[in-house]
Order: sequence, then structure tokens, then C-alpha cells
Amino acid sequence: MAHIKLASDPLILDLWAELQREAESYKRKEPSMASLIHARILDHVNFADALINVLAGKLATQDFSALTLRNIFKQVIEADEHIIKMSVSDMMAVIERDPSCSGYVQCFLYFKGFQAVQTHRFAHALHKQGRDLIAYYLQSRSSELFGVDINPAARIGSGLFLDHATGFVMGETAVIGDDCSILHGVTLGGTGKSTQDRHPKIGNRVLIGAGAVVLGNIKVGDMAKIAAGSVVLNDVDSQCTVAGVPAKPISGSCCDNPARRMDHSFNTGEDE
Repeated sequence: MAHIKLASDPLILDLWAELQREAESYKRKEPSMASLIHARILDHVNFADALINVLAGKLATQDFSALTLRNIFKQVIEADEHIIKMSVSDMMAVIERDPSCSGYVQCFLYFKGFQAVQTHRFAHALHKQGRDLIAYYLQSRSSELFGVDINPAARIGSGLFLDHATGFVMGETAVIGDDCSILHGVTLGGTGKSTQDRHPKIGNRVLIGAGAVVLGNIKVGDMAKIAAGSVVLNDVDSQCTVAGVPAKPISGSCCDNPARRMDHSFNTGEDE
């Protein structure tokens, strides 16, 4: 398969350089993994090639080979390079916000939240092209492999950090804005049997705690915070913290970027 040719982008090039540097270091540190590191990172010419190789290897089955998936992903990128810029933003979000992340290689190879989001980005692009059967295949495989179920029609902005990821569910008409952080067990679901616009719209820089449930065609404003275990049934104002079942506002405004702070306590009046 021919290599993907991308327009030069400093952010993509810088991340790719760091990923390769770390990979070389791990190759020396863990010689038993040298073959894997070469196959997944060092033998590729750019970030896009390496990314689709990792995803295709994970998502392939006997009925849908890795080679076939790599060719499909390559077609998606050639139609819209922006998908790779969003992937880079997602990876940087993990690096910046997850204290358990030791570096680029760990995130790239093993963080299922990152891989599930990238799988969805390709599924969403294919869905928009009318290739819905392949898109639903990717949704199904992501659910099987990562424990993440995102409808291919759902829209996700750049810089999403899906922490731990297990049990995350996102419905067909749900939307997530830019630079959000969401923990495991979160549901962005609908109510009733309406086939119309029925899922939540999450703004930018929003933090959603573990096990939270947000239901219906409601709006969660920019820089809001939803406490773990909450059930949100009504709109949430920007910079508002809500908690409880059903969720209610907690006194005091939230900080300017709760998604980056990753602070799940209620005492967040001070900014970073």
C-alpha cells in the first residue's frame, strides 16, 4: 500500500518526532519488543500511516482483513486530512491530562480510549460518505474490543480525552464539543422512542465524571462540570457544576477549563 502523503503541519510533525524518539528509546530498553515497535511505529513514514496500521490491526477479523481496513482508512484520510489533525489533538489531550500516561508510545499503542475515539472518527467519516455498513462494522468492533459504543452518526470535536473509556455510550444525535474530558461509564443517551434529535449536546471544555448519565436533547454549556454518578435531565449552564439524581447546580461557578484541570471536587472557584 502506498504511503499517505500529507500537507506539512507543525503539530503533526512534532508529535510524530516525539513518538519516534520514544519508540527508539523503548526499542533499546525492551529489546524483546523491538519487532512490535518497528512494525507499529518505526517502520512507518508518518503519523497517519502508523495510526491506520495500529487501528487496522486491532479491528481486523477473518472476514475483514487488516489490509482491507488500511486501504479504507487511507481513502478516508485522502478525502479529508483534517481527521489526522483531530487525532493529534486527541493524543495531546491524553498526554496533558492523564497523570497515568507515561508518554506517547503508551498512549498510541495501548490506551483504548484514544483508540476508540480514532475508530469513531473513521466510522463517522465513512457514515457521512454513505458507507454506513462499514461504519457500523467499526462501531461493533469498537464495542467488542474497547467497551465503547459510539453511534457512527454522533459528532465529536477535537481534543477529546476519554479516560479509561469502558462503558462509554454515545447516541446517534449526540454532540461533543472541543477539548472535553469524559470518564468511564458515561452515557449520552436519549429518552423515549423518538427518531428525531433526541440526544445531548455537550459544549466545549466540559468535564463529565465517571458513571454520569445525560439524557435527552438537552444542552450542556461550555466549561460545565457534571459530577460522577449524576443523572442530568435538564440543560446545564456554562461554567456550572451539577451533581445528584436528578442533577442540580452546585453553588459557585466552575473554572474556565474543568476538562483540563480534571478536578472532580466541588470546590473549583479558582482558575488554573
